[in-house]
Amino acid sequence: MKNFKCQTGHVFLYLYLFSALLFLSSCSDKNEKIKGLLEDVEVIRDVNGINHIYAKNEQDLFFTQGYLAAKDRLFQFEVWRRRATGTAAEILGPREIERDKGARLFKFRGDKKEELSHYHPNGEAIVDAFVLGVNAYIKEVRDNPDLLPFEFKVLDILPEFWTWEVVISRHQGLLENVEDELKYARVVAELGAERAKELYYFHPNEPDLSIPEGIPTALLKKDILAPYKSFRKALTFEPEDVQVAHRIEKANSEAFLAFVHEEEQRHEMYEKFDMGSNNWVLSGEKTQSGYPLMANDPHRLHAVPSLRYWVHLHAPGWNVIGAGEPVIPGVSIGHNGQGAWGLTIFETDNEDMRVYELHPENPHKYKYKGEWLEMEKIFDTISVKGQDDVITTHYYTVHGPVTFIDEELNKAVAVECAWLNPGGAPYLASLRMNQSQTWEEFREACAYNHIPAENMVWADKDGNIGWQATGITPLRKTHSGLLPALGDGSMDWEGFLPIKERPHLHNPENGRIATANENVTPPEYPHQHAIGFDWADAFRGDRVREVLDKAGKFTMEGMGALQNDYQALPARALVPHLLNLSFEDSAALEAKDRLSEWDHNLDPNSISAGIYVMWERKLRDRLRNELVPKHLHNDFGVVKMTRVLQWVERPEKIFPSDSKKMMQEILKESFLEALEELKSRFGEKQENWQYGQENYKHAWHRHPLSDLLAEDWQKKLDMGPVPRGGYSFTPAANAYGDNNSSGASFRIIVDTGDWDKTLGINTPGQSGDPDSPFYGNLFPVWSKDNFFRVPYSKEKVKENAFEKTMLKPKS
Repeated sequence: MKNFKCQTGHVFLYLYLFSALLFLSSCSDKNEKIKGLLEDVEVIRDVNGINHIYAKNEQDLFFTQGYLAAKDRLFQFEVWRRRATGTAAEILGPREIERDKGARLFKFRGDKKEELSHYHPNGEAIVDAFVLGVNAYIKEVRDNPDLLPFEFKVLDILPEFWTWEVVISRHQGLLENVEDELKYARVVAELGAERAKELYYFHPNEPDLSIPEGIPTALLKKDILAPYKSFRKALTFEPEDVQVAHRIEKANSEAFLAFVHEEEQRHEMYEKFDMGSNNWVLSGEKTQSGYPLMANDPHRLHAVPSLRYWVHLHAPGWNVIGAGEPVIPGVSIGHNGQGAWGLTIFETDNEDMRVYELHPENPHKYKYKGEWLEMEKIFDTISVKGQDDVITTHYYTVHGPVTFIDEELNKAVAVECAWLNPGGAPYLASLRMNQSQTWEEFREACAYNHIPAENMVWADKDGNIGWQATGITPLRKTHSGLLPALGDGSMDWEGFLPIKERPHLHNPENGRIATANENVTPPEYPHQHAIGFDWADAFRGDRVREVLDKAGKFTMEGMGALQNDYQALPARALVPHLLNLSFEDSAALEAKDRLSEWDHNLDPNSISAGIYVMWERKLRDRLRNELVPKHLHNDFGVVKMTRVLQWVERPEKIFPSDSKKMMQEILKESFLEALEELKSRFGEKQENWQYGQENYKHAWHRHPLSDLLAEDWQKKLDMGPVPRGGYSFTPAANAYGDNNSSGASFRIIVDTGDWDKTLGINTPGQSGDPDSPFYGNLFPVWSKDNFFRVPYSKEKVKENAFEKTMLKPKS
């Protein structure tokens, strides 16, 4: 692992000096009056941009959280609201009509009180207060357009007001797996179930991949999930959306957008299961402080501004610090002075595609349990920029939203979504976790966490550590959930597994718990039928456990080094097979010699890492090309790395004849292809092939509008490029492609013996305003794999204050 301690010393010194200058020049007491507050609220913004909110009551606490988050991230809030409400076409025109239809088709339409009370006993009051705070700031901006963030000016739009439905929208949740069902079905329909099982890496149990009779192959070839895909995709902007005065030349923007689209497609293909997260907890017996440690680095797409947002919430009954998505009240990951918690995804299938037989004379009637039922209809109107409103009709079966009606085949398709039940809003159930004081209370809070399904870990100052898998889990006894199912009632779910019956662990003898999106379900777990088949490869988790199982006492610095660890376990397994091959080409021999002496770390400065990663990419592509028909590549995706290693070790598992010779040829040819690619990029001299560089592994994080704006704006808005290391299978999961487009923008490490020693990061910064000192201040720290201290006690918060503001009620 890297020498983290040495690096952090320099960064902490830098931050200390920078912070001191900021404090001396900027820290002052301010008073502001805001309509909607009940009492005074003190806000201390620290030198890293975190707002520490001290309120006298719960209402003001969450009002202020909403107000300040909107003030920092207003454009991010508006994009969220447009996607949640299905109103993108209102500002972007006809191209967004289908997105808006999808968003409204999949809208939660349940009772407000039932929904919000699920997340917390005071959930309705908390969400209402948060929305009031958001709207208070929106009103300020609308009353004073000079306060408008630049994005609104270049798009010529205004922020609109929020409702509680915006907060609980499911549009950005980590939902599974209806799109995969369709892809798997297309592959199975052509290659057969047994061949599909050989190619995919389904585990820990063997799934039934039988396509039910009554689901014609011709239906599977159609775009039967279009509304679902439309509302789930990211909102992007086109040159015509931007005011002419700010717009880049069209030719330049089109070329760049094509590049961005290609990068996104590659990311989607390679990161399906490998864009994961890491978390672990250690008992005090394994730590230098004698208290449990908790570490978490959730991995998502990088964004400018960041997906997550730090905040400290302090009021009677509340004293929690950490981060979550800024548009959601509370804290998803953090600590409360008693316990600390973190999350990774526990792969859970909470969706099913349903296929129905339609009435021969009425395409809006479907057969269910032997009867013809009429689809429920909801009429809707979509406002569209530049044209008349669009009138649309949403259809629903007993299972859920209808995405396709095929009168030619006499079939309909709907999506059954467990997340459309009450309690399906992502991360909101963290509100209960925020106040947990014991492992038992925390586990009870986890029982309300439906979406996303997570590995929740806990560590407290009383010495406890624990793990609870969460998520709403449909019980299927007639099918695996990996393929489309019939909607006639014969394949219905049989309820949901109680969350507390999902896998869990408390104070294990080995003193550690670690998860990284791989399957960590114990073999003896009784409810195997409720465990999914799709998981991340285990390399990250195995490396974390390898380090944590070493002798010695662990420190916070050691945990930071492990979060940023670049050791590639696949390389350990794969490189020896290359060393057994013979080459005549001098460049191949030189590259082979480099790998023979390599430590398998994907360090940015490593030439060997640059050679290995390119070879691994070419090998995976070559195996897919050999084994999967080209027209199925988009549906199949990529070969899981675990499968690659299994086949390299035992080629007879996938090649029926001359298997050893076949695999050796593939290994050799893919290696030579990799060398040619490196030569074409960097020239003949291998000294120039280091992994971390602008045209190879780098981090370049872009604002959603920068690609459309003039170069001076791009320089102001975007972060990087800077050299990076690691990839999807190292604990520092810095994406598989050249750009570190996903990974851990947010990290946290907590020593439960001293809350003020907490380490954190959030790139590029807390603010979405490019003129704010907190817009990109954390990117240089993050890009060097470093952290800042996160103050918790009032004394330390004051010592690290950048700005103090007293918010007062305005009559």
